[in-house]
Amino acid sequence: MPLSKRFFDAPGLYTVATSHRKEDVIFIYFDYNKEVIAELRENFPARWSATNRAWYIPDKDGFRKMLQMPPKPVAQQIAQTIHPANLPAFNKYCEQLTLKGYSANTLRTYSQNFAQLLYTIKQFQVDALTDEQLRSYLLYCHNELKLSESQIHNRINAIKFYFEKVLMQDQLVMELPRPKKPMQLPKVLSVEDVRRMLQVTTNPKHLLILKLTYGMGLRVSEIINLKITDIDSNRMQVLIARAKGKKDRYVNLPLSILKDLRAYYKLYKPKTYLFEGIFGLQYSIRSAQEVFKTALKKAGINKPVGIHALRHSYATHLLENGTDIMVIKNLLGHFDIKTTQVYLHVGKREVGKVRSPLDDLRLDTQ
Repeated sequence: MPLSKRFFDAPGLYTVATSHRKEDVIFIYFDYNKEVIAELRENFPARWSATNRAWYIPDKDGFRKMLQMPPKPVAQQIAQTIHPANLPAFNKYCEQLTLKGYSANTLRTYSQNFAQLLYTIKQFQVDALTDEQLRSYLLYCHNELKLSESQIHNRINAIKFYFEKVLMQDQLVMELPRPKKPMQLPKVLSVEDVRRMLQVTTNPKHLLILKLTYGMGLRVSEIINLKITDIDSNRMQVLIARAKGKKDRYVNLPLSILKDLRAYYKLYKPKTYLFEGIFGLQYSIRSAQEVFKTALKKAGINKPVGIHALRHSYATHLLENGTDIMVIKNLLGHFDIKTTQVYLHVGKREVGKVRSPLDDLRLDTQ
């Protein structure tokens, strides 16, 4: 539950993020107060440190949010691998990412990939790298590190951001060669596969996670970020707030889910997020992935797919049922129709009608 004003107004209250017994923790200091201690222990897995004379809890993003602390610095540990000669460049890089308002995931991906370049060149100044040296680095990523096409694309994007958005040297890396990505079709479950998965899932929370992910075509990050206030059962719509690309959209709430949704709410009584884990924290992506993995195994489905397959299946099944592709694009929150058109290669609405010429051959089976 949200911490009270009394908690934040406690005399002497302040927090310190540090390491304690080889664990990242947050120490919470305040003048002795029984009520504040009770509230602290009710909301957190708090432990007392006699040495530090303070309560402490694990340093997790959800706990930081509850304590109104800033999120963990993404670049803090990465910076330890970089030579001091290039630390100023790395810090400027992270500052520019932050100023542009990129998400924590984007900041982490870009900074990690840029840091790999800085780690490789050691004390050599990154600003002095030539086009040919950057090409050599990408060849090293390909030939020695054996990175995939997607990983190399990430490295290139990170490098381009530094030279084009931090140093404003647009022409320096414009000609970096990009490897051709393989065209991979979405991995889709059949309607029967989805039905079996739902039938073998008995935990009400897990079942609702799977139903809503498939029933609304959500990304795993979107299902765990759903808040109670995002659901409008009167209009039968759900707001997917600040999804990929910080884009809001509405999706339709399945009619068949209302009964399950109300029963779930009465049973679990979530406070903020629709799906909450221990101590009222937001359900984690990993936990949602495990829910899917368990259901897949219990249903006896031996396909190498992750929870994102439910989103792919939603789009494909809509397409097969005759839903216009532009409607599907908007429901999925795609920026470009080309992203949605990939489902045309998966759906069976047209391809399934094609009869193989083999079926027309009259072969002697004797």
